[in-house]
Amino acid sequence: SLVGSVAFVRGWPSRRAVGVGELGTVAGKACRGPRRAGPADAPEPEPLAAPGGFAPPEPKPLSVTRPDLLPALLAGSIALLLRLLASVFVVGWRPGFVDDGERSLKEGTYALQLGPLSFRDGSDSIDGKLPRPAKPLVLYEYEASPFCRKVREALCMLDLPCEMRPCPGARAGFSDELRARAGRRTVPYLVDPNREVEMFESDDIVDYLFDTYGPGRDAVPFILRGPLATITGAYASVVRGFAGGKPEPGARVDNARRKPLEMWGYEASPFVKLVREKLCALMLPHVVIPASRGSANRDAMVKQKGRFQVPFLRDPNTGVELFEAPEICEYLQEVYTLRQ
Repeated sequence: SLVGSVAFVRGWPSRRAVGVGELGTVAGKACRGPRRAGPADAPEPEPLAAPGGFAPPEPKPLSVTRPDLLPALLAGSIALLLRLLASVFVVGWRPGFVDDGERSLKEGTYALQLGPLSFRDGSDSIDGKLPRPAKPLVLYEYEASPFCRKVREALCMLDLPCEMRPCPGARAGFSDELRARAGRRTVPYLVDPNREVEMFESDDIVDYLFDTYGPGRDAVPFILRGPLATITGAYASVVRGFAGGKPEPGARVDNARRKPLEMWGYEASPFVKLVREKLCALMLPHVVIPASRGSANRDAMVKQKGRFQVPFLRDPNTGVELFEAPEICEYLQEVYTLRQ
């Protein structure tokens, strides 16, 4: 059947049936380990440093710090509504209360305090009911693809870290690496180094993820299935102007050979979207640490940083860590593009 992979012909997306049994990449068959872009003997990229005088901004949770970003944030919110809040919650999410939200944060657990009430999420992930991979999964994808979107949403719902290898327009970034690996430039393409599994097809990938790291494919929500997922995902990309769908002019040619950046966030957040779009357009590998409502990673961030706020970026190439979407995007633009 024709389900979720996308290839590009003369710049326009087309749906293609690509069975997971093709190209010797069926589930359960031994596969090559995750490769990185560039030939094996390619020189190491030149060292990078934070911009001169750089200082991380003060985190300002639940605030719009730049009025000029309101149109982009509004468009991201419309996209979220079009997707019916997909990926806002981890599977098995349930609300709860705690007596003292501030004390919970000091003790290293996430809580949201609104006036006199303090909320504490519960979920299958927090309860330890979901199998966890030892190594992050790898996904070849790009931001504007509706097929890739539903795989990213599934990863958030299952609270699964994943290394993203952007292929803007299915023709740039890690696209050459994907073609060398799998014989074509079709995305999404999942690599699970824990199970020696590689596969095309968004529907098959979502089923595999729920079977392997979730409550089973019968629990896949309707918003991740069929024409509804494709159509609403496409419209969600339209309202964002297909941001992240093509390479950034001036992006460094060695970006794909950098160490993967680490971004904490979740697919549904309009603030996180701004950073994801920039990372994809710059063709930067990055590990997404999902942090939807009910994510165990919210507790992990509180333990590490004493607060919860997304997006949050760690860059091992420069040693920089920072919150705040506008400043993250400016930082990425400064470090990972060449001045014209």
